[in-house]
Amino acid sequence: MRECHESAKARLNAVTARRTYSYLGPAGTFTEAALDQVAEARGQTWRPVHNVGEALADVLEGRSDAAMIAIENSIEGGVSTTQDALATLPGLRIIGEYLVRVNFVLVAPRGTTLDEVQVVAAHPVAYAQCHGWLGAHLPSHSHVPAASNVASAIGVLDGTLPAQAAIAAPGIVQHYDVDVLAEGIGDNASAVTRFVLVTRTTTSPAPTGADKTSLIVELPHDHPGSLLEMLEQFSTRGINLSLIESRPIGDELGRYRFVIDADGHIEHERMADALLGIRRFSPRVVFLGSYPRADRQIVQYPDRYSDDVFIEARDWLRGILSGEPES
Repeated sequence: MRECHESAKARLNAVTARRTYSYLGPAGTFTEAALDQVAEARGQTWRPVHNVGEALADVLEGRSDAAMIAIENSIEGGVSTTQDALATLPGLRIIGEYLVRVNFVLVAPRGTTLDEVQVVAAHPVAYAQCHGWLGAHLPSHSHVPAASNVASAIGVLDGTLPAQAAIAAPGIVQHYDVDVLAEGIGDNASAVTRFVLVTRTTTSPAPTGADKTSLIVELPHDHPGSLLEMLEQFSTRGINLSLIESRPIGDELGRYRFVIDADGHIEHERMADALLGIRRFSPRVVFLGSYPRADRQIVQYPDRYSDDVFIEARDWLRGILSGEPES
């Protein structure tokens, strides 16, 4: 009886134990907005950090159970610091993705007017997405980079950044006493940033039918057609690639690794078969995870690539090898 009671208590403790999530802080960032989409993270401990490296170190060193990090922007493309970190830090796994629509405001300390702004503080990615508006309304301004959209506003408010105004997310007004000099200053109203939730290596979430598999693949020694050979591992199995980006490996000029998002789940026969082909082809493959797509769009593929077809083909070959008569 005592053993049963202790076992039940242990299960209760496991369920009620608080979890910690790292995110690019402080409060008011787009990363915080992404983390707010994770139902199981609400009411738990949120740990603000200064950069992607710190967030992932929190996970690997056990300070956090998971980290929310930006991995792709619809305007600027892949976030290179995130991609490079995932390529070089072993022991990480993506378990989910989340989309945040990106909009920007220009803020300043109370009483500041637009014609007083000569220097603008901004995260480099945010700054790049506001070039058009800045060029039209502040043509002679200069830029001071900041670690995050919120850090740019804080730096302007406390005087640690030599700027009169900052580019920030609209939610900044909920956390800090600022004047909004302009709203909707982004050059593309449809801009979206994609975030991923990363944990220590674990099994992937069960397939939902609307899944994505992420991996990083290095090409073998450069030769004509090597990239085509890699892509054929997916195309011949009916797998669509929703993302493929190259990043320099860094050991010598002309050597690249490829960041890939493929539609489907590793538990699907076609995806598993493709990954086996990639593993035989590439000197290094980093499996980042299979997880539900943020848009929940069901992955479509021809019937000839269904799991049943792959299973039947394996059974057929097994029968030939064992000497069974063909039916």
